[in-house]
Amino acid sequence: MLNTLAAAAAPVPLTDVFLSEVLGTAILILLGGGVVAGVLLPKSKAFDAGWIVITFGWGFAVFAGVYASYRSGAHINPAVTFGLLGSGAQEYAPGVAVTFASTLTYLAGELVGAFVGAVLVFLAYRKHFDEEADPGDKLSVFCTTPAVRSYGWNLLTEAIATFVLVYIILRFDNTPAALGALPVALLVVGIGLSLGGPTGYAINPARDLGPRIAHALLPIRGKGSSDWAYAWVPVCGPIIGGLAAGLLSIVF
Repeated sequence: MLNTLAAAAAPVPLTDVFLSEVLGTAILILLGGGVVAGVLLPKSKAFDAGWIVITFGWGFAVFAGVYASYRSGAHINPAVTFGLLGSGAQEYAPGVAVTFASTLTYLAGELVGAFVGAVLVFLAYRKHFDEEADPGDKLSVFCTTPAVRSYGWNLLTEAIATFVLVYIILRFDNTPAALGALPVALLVVGIGLSLGGPTGYAINPARDLGPRIAHALLPIRGKGSSDWAYAWVPVCGPIIGGLAAGLLSIVF
């Protein structure tokens, strides 16, 4: 029994944390971006399946991503990392102390994983991207765009939605892996259905920024602009919401 506890408390190497977050976030984006591609791109068998399919697809993507990155606590989202940092937690996951180095490791793994996942979506739907389609729809496969562009209000929407995500995670078991894949997945579905309409609910800076970079770099036929003027909103909004959730979790 003591040996089991000692093994459970053993430090996790930062290389393992990095690879775990890369894998989990890549799977998250592959399945999440994949459902958007299936619904929006021409000649896909899921074409025009609608918003409900997208929200549930993202929920299932989170479910898979959490399991894939269980070793690192399955942050797969810088907002979760910042939320734990703001809460004063001593560990990001069992065996991973909160330090400057570990914080950078999580953020790097999440961003790299998101980029890799977006590239895999492009490869999986390569021939569909070659078809004529609205450039905005092709962009939406990779990152979020607001339904009504108003940067301040879009920022607030992202902050509120991310606050809900991170606060619930922190109030229960501190990390998505500890809370469990299914509850986190259902939470993301609920946020998408309730708060996703205005901005497409990035609620994850890496989820938006990594794929947006991929969109800018990949040879996508007729892709149009990567909309960098909006890119700061789905990065800053979730960070604000995550930090606010962490701070509130200290006192309530």
